[in-house]
Amino acid sequence: MLSHLRWWAELLDNRFRIPGTNIRFGIDPILSLIPGFGDLASPLFTMVLLAQAISWRVPRVVLVRMVINALIDALIGVVPIAGNVADIFWRANTTNLALLERHAQPGVRPTPGDYALVWTITALLGLLVLVPIVLGLWITVLIWRWIVNS
Repeated sequence: MLSHLRWWAELLDNRFRIPGTNIRFGIDPILSLIPGFGDLASPLFTMVLLAQAISWRVPRVVLVRMVINALIDALIGVVPIAGNVADIFWRANTTNLALLERHAQPGVRPTPGDYALVWTITALLGLLVLVPIVLGLWITVLIWRWIVNS
């Protein structure tokens, strides 16, 4: 099973090399040029990796980190053309496979980096939710004071 996952990760992220450089890329940025279909390859592979990680009892924080890597990959891919170029350098599939391989072994605990990434992203998402709420309340109070004082 692991050899099949390695083959797919390599195909998606780094099968080919740009001639004259050490820059490698896979079919993921190429597929993402196809509207609709192209953006499904990485999420489908991520789902397979996550299913395998769950069956191997990989720690939850590592599962969350794998999902975050996939979400970053999806966000990068949203930007036309620049997203395809950035996809060459952000290899979520290879990164997630490495996480699966490292943490599937019994007794291997999540690293402080796993926790740091998950908590940082959680805090940023919390701020993204909290800032509009605070701004909305502040504007409501300003409008209310303006109405009452008029």
